[in-house]
Amino acid sequence: MRKIINSPDNVVSEMMEGFIGAYSRYYEKHPKVNGVILKRRRKDKVALVVGGGSGHEPLFSGFVGKGLADAAACGNIFASPDPNTICETAKAVEQGRGVLFVYGCYAGDNLNFDMGEEFLKDEGIATAHVRIWDDVTSAPKDRIEDRRGIAGDIFVIKIAGAACDAGLSLEEVTRVTEKARDNTRSVGVATAPAQLPGIDKPIFELPEGEIEYGMGLHGERGVLRTTWQDADVLVEKMYAQIMEDAQLKAGDEVCVLVNGLGSTTITELAIAYRKVKKLLDRDGIKVYDTDLNSYCTSQEMGGFSITLFKLDEELKGYYDMPCYCPFYAKGELAAAGTLQAEENRDASLEDGGSQAGGTPAEEPEFDENDVEAARIVRSREGVLTELNAEDARNMLIYIADKIIAKKPYLTEIDSAIGDGDHGIGMAGGMQKAKKKLLKMEGEENVYAIFEAAGKAMLLSMGGASGVIFGSLYLAGAKGMEPASVLTAADLAGMERKSLAAIQERGKAEAGDKTMVDALVPAVEAMEESSGKGLLAMLKAAEEAAAKGVEDTKKYQARFGRAKSLMERAVGYQDAGATSVWLILQGMREFVEDTV
Repeated sequence: MRKIINSPDNVVSEMMEGFIGAYSRYYEKHPKVNGVILKRRRKDKVALVVGGGSGHEPLFSGFVGKGLADAAACGNIFASPDPNTICETAKAVEQGRGVLFVYGCYAGDNLNFDMGEEFLKDEGIATAHVRIWDDVTSAPKDRIEDRRGIAGDIFVIKIAGAACDAGLSLEEVTRVTEKARDNTRSVGVATAPAQLPGIDKPIFELPEGEIEYGMGLHGERGVLRTTWQDADVLVEKMYAQIMEDAQLKAGDEVCVLVNGLGSTTITELAIAYRKVKKLLDRDGIKVYDTDLNSYCTSQEMGGFSITLFKLDEELKGYYDMPCYCPFYAKGELAAAGTLQAEENRDASLEDGGSQAGGTPAEEPEFDENDVEAARIVRSREGVLTELNAEDARNMLIYIADKIIAKKPYLTEIDSAIGDGDHGIGMAGGMQKAKKKLLKMEGEENVYAIFEAAGKAMLLSMGGASGVIFGSLYLAGAKGMEPASVLTAADLAGMERKSLAAIQERGKAEAGDKTMVDALVPAVEAMEESSGKGLLAMLKAAEEAAAKGVEDTKKYQARFGRAKSLMERAVGYQDAGATSVWLILQGMREFVEDTV
């Protein structure tokens, strides 16, 4: 598929440059990170920061505006922003009354926004978050916190923005936003797949005459595949599932959004709404407001979602408050068609000034032109019995090159049950770690090597992988007393610490179809074999990790994009577990002198 891009490596940075340039009247870019900042903001209020992966435009950057979000932290395509982007974006708009984060409930977003909040709290800034989980197909009601956010984001952001502009406290803004979230239900279907920029294959294959039911925001597969159906039949099924979950009754009032996923026409959305309205009328449910638009997209995916947002008097008051951004407007500002009229009347708007001073060039997530393998130097020939700092540095550089070379393989694995971004995310993170490590020649503290590599990955990758794989190096080394060498026992102890931190962050256990399925048996093998020497320990760890990867084929996923597939994820190996195995394989190859 041909996309209107230049280099795939620069899609997000060039998109951001064009977006800010087009709407510079309203927005500026954060000078250091991919944050979209509203230039003129109300004074003395809770700051609202939204965010998530790019590729869903106009969500999230397009919902920064008057009465909406103050800023958006933007990740790479279909990957959450990293903690540094989240933290720096929030600091740019925080006014002393705290920050509310609103984002879709996905593993990567949850991990990265949690860590971003930790950074802010360390600086004395109060924070809260509301995770949106409106997709009723992605988990049963008794596991509602496992559901993902799709087009319901629009209603929740609208209410959150109004509550912030009303001057409510952080606690009250959070309560109102959670109420809006809990009154929102959605179902989506896909009629054609999306394709990531720079990737040769679509995220999934969809044969002629079939649709994916229960499609997620990132283009991951639906919860089931079914035959093509007429619009009325499909809408009735989607409506019934929403109604069963939301328990709406006659006399209730709702707002309706029929949202296109990227390539669906207004004609099709209107035909779908026609049936939705008939069903609502039949059930005695009043329609307060309706939107037919493509707000929450997945590149050029075909299909749509239906969202019902139940109102009460409190929520109706916030919904009726005016808002405006170039892509979405309600109330008097919608009629005016411009933010300027409101700015002239509203003396409480604050001119944030230009923070960016122009848009700096952005480093691409992964630079295809920077893939030449580094020259690897070992302290001596033959098998290493311990790692000094220089050996550790060269080993991690070797592993980085190995993962970069495996990018297509990891992409293929992830595309089977995910959204296909694991390969580019891992390669990009390893590329950043490699650049950092290449500058650390002469470092004598072996733990500082691991810590620097892990931090470079964590702050650059985004997605769940950034936090998790950054922690694989960082967590075990952080806080350790400086040491010049690393023994087998030291490495085993370091990886045990990393595993504990990863499980504390992600909450995954063995059997959940995550990287933990490879890491848990590997760490156990390291502890059991550490007395046999470094090479024997790493051989045992590599073998255990390989078996863990194979075991993931038997499991349903409990985390990540694949969790909504349930039994349809069985038979596919987990990409994260595969990366763990490759990293351990790289360690063994370096120590054995087979690089």
